[in-house]
This record gives sequence, structure tokens and C-alpha cells, in this order.
Amino acid sequence: MEHGHSQQEVAARIASPPGRGILRDVVYGGIDGAVTTFAIVAGVAGAGLSPFVIVALGLANVLADGFSMAAGNYSATKAERDNIHRIRAIETRHIETHPEGERREAREILRQKGLHGQVLEDATDAITANRKAWIDLMLEGEYGLGGVDPHPMRAALATFGAFLVAGMIPLLPFIFGANDAFALSIWMTMGVFFAIGALKSRWSPAPWWRSGLETLAIGGVAAAIAYFVGTLFHA
Repeated sequence: MEHGHSQQEVAARIASPPGRGILRDVVYGGIDGAVTTFAIVAGVAGAGLSPFVIVALGLANVLADGFSMAAGNYSATKAERDNIHRIRAIETRHIETHPEGERREAREILRQKGLHGQVLEDATDAITANRKAWIDLMLEGEYGLGGVDPHPMRAALATFGAFLVAGMIPLLPFIFGANDAFALSIWMTMGVFFAIGALKSRWSPAPWWRSGLETLAIGGVAAAIAYFVGTLFHA
């Protein structure tokens, strides 16, 4: 991601880091929405049931499973945030009860970042003179945690929105009564898989076509399994 490097731009950017963002939640929700909904479409179509049943079960999956995933992601992200708060409280207490030991830890973290000699001592003095900066350093250096807390509701909404959008794609041919709806659903769903993977490559060193094909392969295998299972129950 390109950005400016003037003093004002650097200060503003470092003061307000974005955290992990919602990329993981969008990709997670989008892929799962397309996979699970098309799995239902493929399974029901493989069993030879009517388009009405496909739409009914598909919509139920999009709403129920989408909400379930969003709720699960909310709980998981909240647990992650609560754990950060717990560790922050522990470090706060340790600084109050064992200041010399915590100072020694801060010094070691800075030493492993490449500081030596008087620069190391001065940096340790400066960091430990600022309680918030000291605790943030301990969270990063001792526990590997970022300085920005995750947002449970934002993660849940991103997951549900992506699940809803991607999960509706396999159903559209059946909702609108298209001719050869199942074949059209296959192509549209494969397109969603590829598009999600290609979009994901924007934040990855992998080329867009490789990321797209990887996601397409994952979704295709899931869909093929569901269709095969559905054919076992064909009347």
C-alpha cells in the first residue's frame, strides 16, 4: 500500500494504525457463503428435488448460517480482545509490583531490536517513563500482540455481509427461473470463487490468477463432494 512520507503524514499514520482490518472477515465470509450455499444447491439438485426446495433451503442457509458465522466471529474476536485486555492488566500489575523486572524485560526487547550501549539505556529510560508506551512494548515484544484492539461488531458485520452477498449468487438462477438454472449456478459460483481469490491477491504477493485458481479449486472440491452425496439420494 502506497503512502506519503512527509513528517505530518508519518505522524498521523503511526498515531492511528488501522489494525488488522476486515480483509480476513470478508474473505472468510465470502468463501464460506458461496461454498455452503452452493453445496446445498448441488446436493439438492443432485438428489433431483425441485427448484422451490433449492431456493427455500438456500435462503435458509444464507440467513441462518450467515448469522451463525457472524455470531461465531463476533464471539471469537471479542475473546481475542478480552485476552488482550487481560494481558494488559497483568502487565500493568507487574509494572507496579515488579518494576525492576519489567524494566529488565523492556530492555531485553529493545536489545533484540538492535539497540546497544548508551542508546539502549536511554531508550529503556524513555520507554519506561511512559506507562502506556511501556505496556504497549511489553504486549508486542513479550506476547506478540498488536497495539490495536480488534473490533468484534465490525468483524461480525463484515463476515455476515460477505456471506450474504456471495451466498446469494448460487441461488439467483433458481430465484429468477432461468433455463438450465443448475448449470448457470455452477458457472456463477465458480466465478465468485475465482473473483474472491483474485481480489485477495491485492493483499498477497501471489499473482491474481494463481490466488483465484486456488480459491476456485477449494470451492470446486467442496461443491463436487456435496453434489456426489446428493446423487446418492436421487430417487
